Amino acid sequence: MKSMVTILKGTVTALALFTMTQCTTTSGASTADEKTFIVGPQTADCTGVAPMKCLQVKEKPTDNWSNFYTNIEGFTYEPGYEYVIKVKTEKVENVPADASSIKYTLIKQISKTKK
Repeated sequence: MKSMVTILKGTVTALALFTMTQCTTTSGASTADEKTFIVGPQTADCTGVAPMKCLQVKEKPTDNWSNFYTNIEGFTYEPGYEYVIKVKTEKVENVPADASSIKYTLIKQISKTKK
């Protein structure tokens, strides 16, 4: 009888812990980070789902330019200027196959230089 009570107490404790950990959901959850980008003064021809123009972006002045295939929410690009911007990156769950799994949002435009 005593062992039955011990087993029941252990089971109730385990069940309570399991229930508490299952209350947190990860669907639609995102992790945010910040990055600083240098955006080049010209766009480049690139192909995503269809031919398009891509921003030229790098994270360090010594890096090579790379095509940036998605938009940066809140950022308005003007050709002929080089920008330094700070963006928030958020991992997006359940995205379509042709969309980016990262959402970029402008936090701050640090500089805009005529080139």
